[in-house]
Amino acid sequence: MYRRSLWRAASLFAGCLMALAAVPGAHALPMYPAADPDPFYAAPEDIASYAPGDVLAHKAMPALAIFPDTDVTLVKFRSTNSQGKAIAATTTVLTPRNRQPNGPLLSYQHIINGLGAQCSVSHVLYTSDPNLMVREAPAYNVALQRGWSLAMPDHLGPQFAYGAAKLGGQITLDGIRAVQRLDDLRLAESPVVMAGYSGGGMATAWAAALADSYAPELKIAGAAAGGVPMNLVKMLESLGLGSHPVFGLALAAGLGLEREYPDRFPLSEQLNDRGLVARQNMANSCTNDLIATGAGRGALDFAKSTTMMNDADARAVVEENSLELFDGTPNMPVFEWHSPIDGLVPVDAIVNTTQRWCQAGVEVQSATIGVPDHLTAAVLGLPLALQWIEARFRGETASGNC
Repeated sequence: MYRRSLWRAASLFAGCLMALAAVPGAHALPMYPAADPDPFYAAPEDIASYAPGDVLAHKAMPALAIFPDTDVTLVKFRSTNSQGKAIAATTTVLTPRNRQPNGPLLSYQHIINGLGAQCSVSHVLYTSDPNLMVREAPAYNVALQRGWSLAMPDHLGPQFAYGAAKLGGQITLDGIRAVQRLDDLRLAESPVVMAGYSGGGMATAWAAALADSYAPELKIAGAAAGGVPMNLVKMLESLGLGSHPVFGLALAAGLGLEREYPDRFPLSEQLNDRGLVARQNMANSCTNDLIATGAGRGALDFAKSTTMMNDADARAVVEENSLELFDGTPNMPVFEWHSPIDGLVPVDAIVNTTQRWCQAGVEVQSATIGVPDHLTAAVLGLPLALQWIEARFRGETASGNC
């Protein structure tokens, strides 16, 4: 359910939040999340002296009953934010104890709905979050039983920049670098595939498109990304400013973008008193609390002005996080799946992006799942995605169907 809610909100966020973020003037400071209470997550003072993907620290985590015979390792590494500055990021690595050295490594980008430390995958694994434990754990165990190791990055970064899609791609790539550089994991020569759906698919697809320029030394066998919102600008153009039951997620995305682009997306200065209270309530919240804060509201309930603005800088931020508008192409084969009439994600943006990749020589295998629903397409397309991923791990040559 929360995936459906996420992408309804994603569809709203661009249009609604451009209205809030587009008045020039003295920029109010964003509200950043509280520091993680675990000092492990803190960045070292000399972080800029490290290269992207360098391991900063790692530690063994307690075993999890839901993943039998599996070791859990938390890895902190150096990555880069959207301003080109060094940041510390983390990835959680699940390794089956009976695996072979340099066995397959799947970087799985989980959806992270949140603005605070408690929302990270590395924390949620140790909570009773039903979304992860009930729905995701069985799929993870299938991979682990095949001898695959799983790396799950906290791809929103240390400031929990929810909505900053390009950042997620960079953190994903640096997470793979770090996992392969950590000798204890014995994954230095592993074949690597990336995967994710919806928000996780966005981070995956961005990582694939950025790999050639951001991490050209990585040898990634493929990327499987489903239900990817390729163009947030198109979402903006097709939406109004009315109320919505999950507007809280849309507002959260705007607050996340402001954290990542404080000088170009100054959302906070456009919030009225009700909006500032909502911001305070949401600053460290995850899915349910984000939805509750904005339930039944819209952008006009939280903005100082009812006038839709069209500020060039704010729009450029949305464009920079729209993959259809990014001229880079993957240097690996891609499997992509989606609903043909997805009411949450503009399908034409998916088609345009994959066709451009095909014309650039990328082997793209695209699957249209014949259901009119974003979430159902995720489930029905998963067996095809796993089959494709397994073929990449076997070293089979990928072919496209463009």
